[in-house]
Amino acid sequence: MIDIDGSRFVDEHGRTLLLRGVNLSGSSKVPLNPNGATHLRGSLLDHRDISFVGRPFPLSEADEHFLRLRSWGFTFLRFLVTWEAVEHAGPGLYDAAYLDYLEAVVAKAADHGISLLIDPHQDVWSRLLGGDGAPGWTLEAVGMEPARVDETGAAVLHQHHDDSFPHMLWPTNGDRLGASTMFTLFFAGDAFAPRLLIDGEPAQEYLQRHYCAAIAHIAARLRSHENVVGFETMNEPLRGYIGCADLNKLSGRLKVGDTPNPYQSMLLASGYPQEVPTYEMRIIGARLTGRRLVNPEGARLWRSGSDCIWQRHGVWEVGSDGAPRLLRPDYFARGGSFDFNRDCYLPFIKRCARAIRAAAPDTPIFVQPEAGRLPPRWGGKDVGRIAYAPHWYDPLTLVLRRYYPLVAYNSETNRIVLGRRAIRRNVRKQLAQFRRHSSELLGGAPVILAETGIPFDLDNSRAYRTGDFRAQLRAVDRSLRAVEATLLHCTWWNYTPDNDNLHGDQWNREDFSIFSPDQRLEPDRRDSGGRALAAVVRPYARATAGEPLAMRFKPKSGGFSFTFRHDLQVSAPTELYVPLSHYPNGCRIAVSDGTWTLDRDRQIITYRHSEARAVHRITITRG
Repeated sequence: MIDIDGSRFVDEHGRTLLLRGVNLSGSSKVPLNPNGATHLRGSLLDHRDISFVGRPFPLSEADEHFLRLRSWGFTFLRFLVTWEAVEHAGPGLYDAAYLDYLEAVVAKAADHGISLLIDPHQDVWSRLLGGDGAPGWTLEAVGMEPARVDETGAAVLHQHHDDSFPHMLWPTNGDRLGASTMFTLFFAGDAFAPRLLIDGEPAQEYLQRHYCAAIAHIAARLRSHENVVGFETMNEPLRGYIGCADLNKLSGRLKVGDTPNPYQSMLLASGYPQEVPTYEMRIIGARLTGRRLVNPEGARLWRSGSDCIWQRHGVWEVGSDGAPRLLRPDYFARGGSFDFNRDCYLPFIKRCARAIRAAAPDTPIFVQPEAGRLPPRWGGKDVGRIAYAPHWYDPLTLVLRRYYPLVAYNSETNRIVLGRRAIRRNVRKQLAQFRRHSSELLGGAPVILAETGIPFDLDNSRAYRTGDFRAQLRAVDRSLRAVEATLLHCTWWNYTPDNDNLHGDQWNREDFSIFSPDQRLEPDRRDSGGRALAAVVRPYARATAGEPLAMRFKPKSGGFSFTFRHDLQVSAPTELYVPLSHYPNGCRIAVSDGTWTLDRDRQIITYRHSEARAVHRITITRG
């Protein structure tokens, strides 16, 4: 059992838990039938007649994967589902076969003692906008023609390009017209698009009602499964145009490829060709490389009988001379009085939480902010039993797909950090701020780093050709040392059962999986197929009879130490996961007091402290 007690996750004995796991899985963003892998050109042809049954793996393979994950010490998984998986066929049409499959996988996880956090995942709104999440019919409902998304610049799709599709191009779709419009309608359609009705219903109400109902359907199916710890409300929400002070200016920190400003995006979608700047990412930031004419044929995104939503609301117009002109560049700013977290995101979280809890009472709700932003401020009357689930990635490693041991980037200060020690301090500081955010804004809710990871195809996939994964080992270790130093809960991004060295996680050229069949050495070994396991799989204090104070592990030497202060009210012992792969010749265990036993099959040290002292220490070294 996992429950919330103040700022802690606790078990039924009152022990403080440290949650360690992975996200399952990267390919759960796309359907299995027909195969929705984004490198396949036909993967978006019929977005209604699809099936996610078999994501993340066929039910017949569940035991294999759960056994492997459990042996690696991962007893807590962030389990990806999407709105599209549940309601792809049309509004109110739920996929019963997928819900049956989902329930069966959750039951399998329980058989292996694995707990799950259900993550309604989305990236830049929808697969049809270069991401994942929402069904394709949501675009049609607001008047968009999905087949013309790419040529009108409303999104850039991997499916329409070869493997020269730049890495990390997909996040820029969040700033293009398709996702920006959909998120604006979803969170603030009442304020900014009151004239847009869908089947006679305001767009904001229509979209939020269907989303919350779909997630509630999942909650209703899983409410009897005790290994389901909680639900997130939405992965990496975006604000769209909300708060944009000038539609003539480029938005977004990440600039890759064609980069129209918001007003240019509106014109492109309405068939007006635009010359836009193009960028590529360098270690010092985005570099302007030229300009390109986009949508030269004048294709229109809007379906027959529809026109630009923002033109309809007076943001821009076409003059008597036939030329478009921007009328209200600050339309979405509202004089700075409109606050996304307060006026849009928090009300949505409350609504989604009510829908989930109507189906599964008292379910903990996991909240995350927009990437790189603060969470909403919680009040006494807001949703209780919450946890904070932010994300963090090492920016240079993520964007440039290289590990720089002596150079890092602080995305908070926009500064380069030099030197190993300075980098370690910088990463720890960035992760520690999440606890501060929780204390100041969320009433001290427990904090879980819901995503952190590295691309394994560093240096143009060099490791796949040479077998040398040292750069990946160092990159993983740098992030996880900071996680340990801050004692954060963590689910690593990610574990993808059908990853391969050519197409990665089967989505937008991402390749983050700690497992790949292409790295498989011996089929009957559970560590076979693992990537950088010497850094990924680590000892940790699974359940502590008190308050954890410090934890440290050095993969190279195998040295591990853990310090805690015991709680007089807890009689159950402290348990530590110890992967014996790090100790091939045995391990030496030293304790400050008390007694311990090692269960080699379960890879668990059980430690019973004495009460002669308040603070206790356990160290492990190689034999």
